[in-house]
Amino acid sequence: MNNIRVWIEGTIVAALAIVLSLLPTNIGSSLTLSLGMIPLTLYALRRGMTAGFVAGFLWGVLHFLLGNAVILTFLQGFIEYFIAFSFAGAAGIVSSRIQVSADKKHVWSWIVAASFLGTGARFFWHFIAGVIFWGSYAPEGMSPIVYSFVTNGLSALVTAIATALILIFIHASTPRVFFEE
Repeated sequence: MNNIRVWIEGTIVAALAIVLSLLPTNIGSSLTLSLGMIPLTLYALRRGMTAGFVAGFLWGVLHFLLGNAVILTFLQGFIEYFIAFSFAGAAGIVSSRIQVSADKKHVWSWIVAASFLGTGARFFWHFIAGVIFWGSYAPEGMSPIVYSFVTNGLSALVTAIATALILIFIHASTPRVFFEE
């Protein structure tokens, strides 16, 4: 029964992440704040990396099902929606550190690390796809590598900072949501 609860919770988190993804958070034409990383990172910290990977995968699938995916080729779509969103669950690598730590400042450090780790892992795959598939959209004279690094790197940085700050605020007010029941 407990295992079913984890997977149902993950499905709800993926649904919440896609709803947050539908909110307009674009800054300019290529900078995006990905609010869905907030519940996904919290879930990965609460339930671990495997559960985080599965919820991230479902989040990517939901982009397809809702028509919220920009697909140039099959491989690009696979990388950016199935692989990249799955890797957002990498934030769960540090879940055991949060589960055993009683010191609030240590927990907050792990929340920041998890936010940057999960966001960085996800946006690494967006960067790869950006170089390979989106490079032709780079401004004239700009390398596809630089273009993808700047656009995906800035989006990742803004997303990781927002995720970390909001999760620290949540932990400060309701720390029990970070722990398994």
